[in-house]
Amino acid sequence: MDSDHNLAVLHALDTARTQWYHVKAIVIAGMGFFTDAYDLFCITTVSKLLGRLYYFDPTSTKLGKLPHNVNNLVTGVALFGTLSGQLVFGWLGDKLGRKKVYGITLILMAVCAICSGLSFGSAPGSVIGTLCFFRFWLGFGIGGDYPLSATIMSEYANKKTRGAFIAAVFAMQGVGIIFAGLVSMILSAVFLKKYPAQSFKADPIFSTQPQADYLWRIVLMFGALPALLTYYWRMKMPETGRYTALIEGNAKQAAADMGRVLDIEIEEESDKLSQFKAANQYGLLSHEFYKRHGRHLIGTMTTWFLLDIAFYSQNLTQKDIYPAMGLTKKAPEINAIEEVYETSRAMFIVALLGTFPGYWFTVLFIEKLGRFIIQLLGFFMMSIFMLILGIKYQYLKDENKSLFVVLYGLTFFFANFGPNSTTFVLPAELFPTRLRSTCHAISAASGKAGAMIGAFVVQTYTLDEKVSKIRLALMVLAFTNMLGFCFTFLVPETKGRSLEEISGEDDGVKNETQMAARRSVTMT
Repeated sequence: MDSDHNLAVLHALDTARTQWYHVKAIVIAGMGFFTDAYDLFCITTVSKLLGRLYYFDPTSTKLGKLPHNVNNLVTGVALFGTLSGQLVFGWLGDKLGRKKVYGITLILMAVCAICSGLSFGSAPGSVIGTLCFFRFWLGFGIGGDYPLSATIMSEYANKKTRGAFIAAVFAMQGVGIIFAGLVSMILSAVFLKKYPAQSFKADPIFSTQPQADYLWRIVLMFGALPALLTYYWRMKMPETGRYTALIEGNAKQAAADMGRVLDIEIEEESDKLSQFKAANQYGLLSHEFYKRHGRHLIGTMTTWFLLDIAFYSQNLTQKDIYPAMGLTKKAPEINAIEEVYETSRAMFIVALLGTFPGYWFTVLFIEKLGRFIIQLLGFFMMSIFMLILGIKYQYLKDENKSLFVVLYGLTFFFANFGPNSTTFVLPAELFPTRLRSTCHAISAASGKAGAMIGAFVVQTYTLDEKVSKIRLALMVLAFTNMLGFCFTFLVPETKGRSLEEISGEDDGVKNETQMAARRSVTMT
């Protein structure tokens, strides 16, 4: 885009060299995502422990397990909160400003992470009820972080590295998953050394150490620490220049804020700002939005929805992957804390080798290959690997465990070096400033709706662990990924262009400038 048609403050942001302030913004926004991932995934490491502690019948020889509906509630209630929080905070981010709302999400996450480790009473119903209540509101805060972090990073970044910066923020999710496994593994190892016990098979009652009741609480409450450490720096960040200029209409403040952080002088340009605002007054439900961005919103919503159905269904094969890698033993052969240790270790290793690399491959290649190609490649490869897993599931599980593990790992790799990253990046670039946070929130909430289908519907269908049902589910998920591949054609490539050029916000200013030029020529 010709810089003559853009505000000086926006042109300065688009062309600024990468500097310390950008790195700081990535870390501040990324730590939010680190916290999000830790809080969402740490429950997986302790959910079986909750069953041993609160649902064991001493008169029975069966291992204590969370009832299926309770397990779904404990592990999935945060998803419902996340969907709600995305919509509410995404809308507020456009109405009140990114910065004003950004700190609220962090405080909510910190308070609810601490409260998740507390309980009213000692009966199973009261403990689980308290846990689910606070994990819903924890998810609500996590949901707000999605649109706000993506929007803030996209509006701070220069146009040459914007995709890599947004992807780097999202890549902190991978680090958070690794730390969820690592923290649980370290804490359970310490507890195990301090409080050894026999296996459930040898001693059904005392194989569940009473001290384990503290372990799960500490693991959950640890999630408050990174949120609290980041809060001060979040509050020190100025409002994004784009929001201050284009939404609040304060060109002087935008120029001052961005000039200070970029260490340059920026012209105010109040007259040109009024042209920008006049050209972009349409709302989300207007015909103008539908004409300009309707196809894009459908594209970002459907691709994120379809991705998360498959992504959150990948636990289908996890129960077979962990033993295949020699990471876990059968539950009756170990004690309660040992089970937490083995589950955490397995999660840590799989995340480190399968999940983590894909995120950072996206960061490295997104500005070279582009968002469009990476998303297409990821959906296609996920579809191929899931189809192979579905067709050859019995053979791979029983006779070729090494190939089983490799295919499982590659599915995760191409999810993250693919649509799991790009569906987060694209909605932060495609839409105009006044609706950017809301549209990202709608896209993300669509993804969480898909996650619920994956986590509850698909996994409930395969609950009896019949091979025929798991095979069918995997083949259906392969088809779901191919649908994602097709719907990707609804979104354009955004690489190397300014946000105003992508969203069309500068079109009205160009037209106004051209008309003024014609009038000037006519008068002369």
